[in-house]
Amino acid sequence: MNSITIRSKIHFRRGHRNKKELHVGPEKQSAPTSVVPRVARLMALAIRFDQLIRNGVVINQAELARLGHVTRARLTQIMNLRLLAPDIQEAILFLPRVENGRDQIFLRDLQPIALVSDWRKQRRMWRSLKSRV
Repeated sequence: MNSITIRSKIHFRRGHRNKKELHVGPEKQSAPTSVVPRVARLMALAIRFDQLIRNGVVINQAELARLGHVTRARLTQIMNLRLLAPDIQEAILFLPRVENGRDQIFLRDLQPIALVSDWRKQRRMWRSLKSRV
């Protein structure tokens, strides 16, 4: 009687309803995931919302809030990013992608800076924030 030996790599992974499933072949290595920081996405959103209001596509921030299913207070927090100095806005838009872990800068970090009307003071506050992260 002849015997046959089959060699193959196998691995287990969670499937339907979180049940373990046996799969033939090596486990696929997932590509490293990185994401655009949330504040960068919010900055881009604030710029886009500002354009929509200026172009008359929407009447005001209240309408934007209603359409986006967020409170007017939340929309105001996002739109306050437009009060930042242009170079700070640009720096936020080009923050490096987050490879793993948490974002370094949060919207709550930027709110006090945005409420300062003097752009020179904003820039000092921004540099201070960047040096802490």
